[in-house]
Amino acid sequence: MYKLYVIPGSHACRSGILMLEHKGVPYRRVDVVTLTHPVQVRLRGFDAGSQTRVAGARRTLPLRFGDLVGTVPALAADGERISTNHGIARFLDERHPEPSLFPADPEQRRAVEEAERWANERLQMAARRIALAGALRHPSMLTQGSADGRMGYLLYRSALARRLIIPMIGRLVFAVDRTTDREVLAELPAMLDRIDDRIADGVLGGAQLNAADFMVAPSLALILYRPDVLPLFEGRPALELVDRLLPEPAGRASADVSSRASA
Repeated sequence: MYKLYVIPGSHACRSGILMLEHKGVPYRRVDVVTLTHPVQVRLRGFDAGSQTRVAGARRTLPLRFGDLVGTVPALAADGERISTNHGIARFLDERHPEPSLFPADPEQRRAVEEAERWANERLQMAARRIALAGALRHPSMLTQGSADGRMGYLLYRSALARRLIIPMIGRLVFAVDRTTDREVLAELPAMLDRIDDRIADGVLGGAQLNAADFMVAPSLALILYRPDVLPLFEGRPALELVDRLLPEPAGRASADVSSRASA
């Protein structure tokens, strides 16, 4: 049985989980504590997967440290150690060809890989910063809104830990403060337009889901922990995609509908 090392509520880690579930591969999920995860996975034999992440225009010291030491998701498989979703996707397709994570047609595969690369390099970081900026602006999101949702609780089961630590992560790791909220939100409509275009082209959201779908949907799910962004999603194919892969829990969805109706 494989082992997948993840952070609870991490959109990057959820991508790895979705790919393993898509393949139907038996695995055991191992939760690690965020901020300690680079060292934890390094001690288990993983590397950082050659990442170079930027938060806005900055490569903060914690990002540099993580890019040097280790990252999650991290897959332990029969003595092999695979870091990053890029590596995990290709390992799974090699070991477990069906159902494939990439189209067989070379041109279609290039389009999926381009969408996958954009989701990894741009959308994933933007989702972190949008969610974290929202948490700084609306502190109740850290105690109530982040307790459950499309990917479960975010980072820490304890509401107090979320309230105290997540703002610190936003400021120190991902270069977010209250003044950046408008800036990061301004990026969202164009990103949703791009996703809708890829859905219209058949690159995303097709009958056969692919690696790019599994990269895009968790980032959208993370952004949707912010209740104030839902109007930007409504009526879009992008929302249909995330609903398909990571639907809102039934209780929370009902509450959101009631809240919007009363408003």
